[in-house]
This record gives sequence, structure tokens and C-alpha cells, in this order.
Amino acid sequence: MIKVCHVNDLPEKSAKVIMVHDTPIAVFKTGGKIFAWDNRCPHRGASLGDGYITNTTVQCKFHLWEFDIEKECAVANETIKLKSFPIAIKGQHIFLDIS
Repeated sequence: MIKVCHVNDLPEKSAKVIMVHDTPIAVFKTGGKIFAWDNRCPHRGASLGDGYITNTTVQCKFHLWEFDIEKECAVANETIKLKSFPIAIKGQHIFLDIS
């Protein structure tokens, strides 16, 4: 597991992008939950961590594709899935499981 940050370093409706083995991963906090996705939008590869975050979606800022946080897929087409990564909270730190 990789330590990402302290829980307080990730404000509500925000994202932090980290690099793991040449893969950009966006760690989001919204609705009090923390989750992690491959940071590359499946449409054209734009950074999802730079997008607009609500309690239920993340919107790519370049082409406005929206992704459902719970379903981990595009809102308009659920067959377009996002690669997600498990998160663990230990103490007050967020860890990313890349195994």
C-alpha cells in the first residue's frame, strides 16, 4: 500500500493526483467518502482530478463527460468503466492499494 496523504489534506469535493509506476491516479473526497481512479478520462485522456466534483459525479473539464462515483462508469453510457483502486484509512492517513 502507498501512503497518499493525511485525511485533512484532502478537502471535501477535491482531488489529489499521484503517480504510481507511470500511471496517474486521482484520489477524490466527496460526500465524506474517499475513492481512487485512473486519472485519465477514457474519452481523450484528460485529467479527471482537475474536473468538477459533486457528491455523485466527476466531470471531465475538457469535454464535459460525467462519471458516476458509485458505479465507476460514464453517466451517459454505463459500459464505459473507469479503473478504480482500493483505498484504506489507517489512523488519519489515506493509503492506496495498487496490488
